[in-house]
Amino acid sequence: MKKLVLLSALSIVLTLSASASKRIVVNLSQQRACAYEGSQTVFCGNISSGKPGHRTPTGHFRVLEKDIDHVSSKYPEPNGGAKMHYMLRVTGSGIAMHLGYVPNYPASHGCIRMQNGFAQRMFSWAHVGVPISVIGTPPGRVSRSIFSHTYSSTSRRGVSTPNDIMAEFMGRHIRTNRTSRRAVRKTVRKRSTRKGRGHHRRIRHIDPLKALAAR
Repeated sequence: MKKLVLLSALSIVLTLSASASKRIVVNLSQQRACAYEGSQTVFCGNISSGKPGHRTPTGHFRVLEKDIDHVSSKYPEPNGGAKMHYMLRVTGSGIAMHLGYVPNYPASHGCIRMQNGFAQRMFSWAHVGVPISVIGTPPGRVSRSIFSHTYSSTSRRGVSTPNDIMAEFMGRHIRTNRTSRRAVRKTVRKRSTRKGRGHHRRIRHIDPLKALAAR
């Protein structure tokens, strides 16, 4: 019985210690934010900070409030109404971290937008009072590889896994090659018409890239 009580007490102490060591670091230069527990990086994700004229303030803050379905009272001006899901309030003047569109450049009105998946996990992980450090100078643009997403060693709901990343990459690859595929189809159809209409009907069902490779 005494052992069980001691183990329970130790578990509570360890949980409180881990909770107390939590912190968020937002790097404006990299347009990235990371969650830390002590010196260990727990997870990171892409962000988009304030654009010129609406720069995100740097300094040391804390999570003041959490609201999963927050609605802006200011934007779009003048009456507000913009949805800011998974909101973590950073300052009393309206700066917050929340789910939003994350291009490869600063694009917000001062808030720190988080990408889908990353925003949900950050909201779940952080609690009111967690320290937030905002550092760096925002660039004009940042260069991001297809593997710069949030990564977790285990698959979790709302977090990009390697399979998700590869699926997105393949989608981009298909989109970027759509024009060249159209050109290939056009070439194949021109070639097929020289051999008669019947042959044209048959070759239309052949993969155009394979048809050119067999040339």
